[in-house]
Amino acid sequence: MSKLAHYPDLKGQSVFITGGGSGIGAALTEGFLQQGAKVAFVQRSDATAFCDEMEKKTGARPLFIPCDITDISALKNAVQTASEANGTVTVLVNNAANDERHDTLKVTEEYWDWAQSINLKAYFFACQAALPGMQEAGGGSIINFSSISYMMGAGGFPAYTSANSAINGLTRSLARDFGPDKIRVNALAPGWVLTQKQRDKWVTPEGLASHLERQCLKDSLAPEDIVGGVLFLASQSSKMMTGQSLVIDGGVVVTG
Repeated sequence: MSKLAHYPDLKGQSVFITGGGSGIGAALTEGFLQQGAKVAFVQRSDATAFCDEMEKKTGARPLFIPCDITDISALKNAVQTASEANGTVTVLVNNAANDERHDTLKVTEEYWDWAQSINLKAYFFACQAALPGMQEAGGGSIINFSSISYMMGAGGFPAYTSANSAINGLTRSLARDFGPDKIRVNALAPGWVLTQKQRDKWVTPEGLASHLERQCLKDSLAPEDIVGGVLFLASQSSKMMTGQSLVIDGGVVVTG
């Protein structure tokens, strides 16, 4: 990620990322560290080895806070812990999600609630936890990850695509409500990013070839390809951009 643009205003910023120790989240943590930001992140699995790697690679150690984001009390406490350690959180990245495939006719009420708790509910309450500090700080940036899956009309995981679509509504409402506080709220919709999880669970040669046919750009997406857009949305380079959805998908969907 040495070719990323440098944003001087991100140096020293307190950044909080959900799911920041693996997949796209890990690339985001590294990207912000390289900008000189102070990064805290949450995830369920142990990320000590990742933090060791980041400290060796960037010279700065991210703050790992073990947390299941469906535990809203723990999530709110994690935002507070990050603020106490790194200063008031002024950049929030809601990245963690679960795109588990499921059959509509077999979905139970419990499964639906579980899917929404990860893919939508945690986003709202992370925002709620971070917003008062951003108000006191005189501004901030929230980036909510969505996905192009609902824009494509993709099947096979309706609970996930429902949450993806709802994230846009949440983003626009918060942008409207907190714009007067100089808090910007934007969504970012990646295409099919080939994280290790995706490779292990969903990628097949046939499926990938079919998807690449739909892309204007024929290279597959890697986690690093998403970082630049997030840094841009976090920085003052996008200071008059809010309530928007930025798509990074190689040219599959067309917005507007």
